[in-house]
Amino acid sequence: MLKEFDYENLPVVDIVNEIIKDAVLKQASDIHFDPSEDVLNVRIRIDGQLVNYAIIPENVKKNLITRIKIISSMNITESRLPQDGAIKMNIGEKEIDMRVSSLPCLFGEKIVIRILDYSMSNEGLDSIGLLKNNFDKVNKMIQVPNGIILVTGATGTGKSTTVYSILQKLNTPDRNIITVEDPVEMNIDGVNQVQVISDIGLTFSNVLRSILRQDPDIIMIGEIRDDETARIAVRASITGHLVLSTIHTNNSLNTIERLLDMDVERYLLGSALTGIISQRLARKLCPKCRKTTKATEYEKAVFKNILNLDINELYSPVGCDECIDGYKGRIAIHEVLLINQEIRDAITNNIKKEDLRKIVYKTSGVETLLQDGLKKVIDGTTSFDEIIRLIDIDNDYIMDEHENNLKDIILGKKTKINKKEESSIEIL
Repeated sequence: MLKEFDYENLPVVDIVNEIIKDAVLKQASDIHFDPSEDVLNVRIRIDGQLVNYAIIPENVKKNLITRIKIISSMNITESRLPQDGAIKMNIGEKEIDMRVSSLPCLFGEKIVIRILDYSMSNEGLDSIGLLKNNFDKVNKMIQVPNGIILVTGATGTGKSTTVYSILQKLNTPDRNIITVEDPVEMNIDGVNQVQVISDIGLTFSNVLRSILRQDPDIIMIGEIRDDETARIAVRASITGHLVLSTIHTNNSLNTIERLLDMDVERYLLGSALTGIISQRLARKLCPKCRKTTKATEYEKAVFKNILNLDINELYSPVGCDECIDGYKGRIAIHEVLLINQEIRDAITNNIKKEDLRKIVYKTSGVETLLQDGLKKVIDGTTSFDEIIRLIDIDNDYIMDEHENNLKDIILGKKTKINKKEESSIEIL
């Protein structure tokens, strides 16, 4: 149901404050103000899903956009170019940081407010959804005195939360920690944080060169975006520093290939890489209304072939007044690769992609995103449909083509099951 405001009597200042406050209380990650010819549509993103929130009439539309630009320190006279801003607001006893972006569109400026909530980072590594096996691997990674640890995933998959959780763990008085970020999203006491300003030449690569002269123990790079930053990061990690960073790739194998595409020397990457944490965010089942349902033949086939488990029942979403379509909150699905000597040698010796895949996924003991997700389905944290929505078995779980292809077995069973179900329907 859409939110209604008294647009005739309520000041625009109060309307904006109410929208932001309500979004924060609903634990939304973003607020979208979408201009159309007649109105301004407001949507909020909750647990990764955009939902309609309110419709702002034409006579209020311009003033509301102007108010947002004022409080986010944007230029209100400029509406032809994109702008970025920030808002700090106290809601209850909590100080909320927000990033604001404007984009000129056909019917006016589209504004998106990203609400930054790093409360989970403050709670540490225990709170980000790592299963015991992966948790132990991450702890081993961060105990290595030098090397590079990468957190990978698409935009909005919680990479920054994971990196900040690791920094909190490493942040002790005997370490000099320096970060270079664009922007600095969370202030951490005891950590020296540098804000990138590309317009004046303060780029990732330039800051990194200066950081290396600051006697750092740990360096955090907000994101590896280009070849030069990747090369400097890898070189820094083999000269006695622990480097943390993020990169946009899907899984461990893709990350290694991406770094090699960035012209990072193989012998350096082989010796520098310590670990890769790949992740995605899945919606959590609402604990109040979730229910157990009988597993389908397809679901049984997936669990049997992926985890070698026989299952008969799974939790499914229902929906109640405390959730959205049976889901409330999100949890990370992880793939944690701790680099061993065999993988290092494979990278250095430039072996075939197929052979590298086999080493990464067959001999390293890594649990894939699919395996980790299915384990969280079993314990009722999320649903089977949610994991299959996030992880395409077709593309994300490809086995060695020279042996029994697990993907084909699963998809083949699904096809047979679907045909059987269709036959049953025709008979009825």
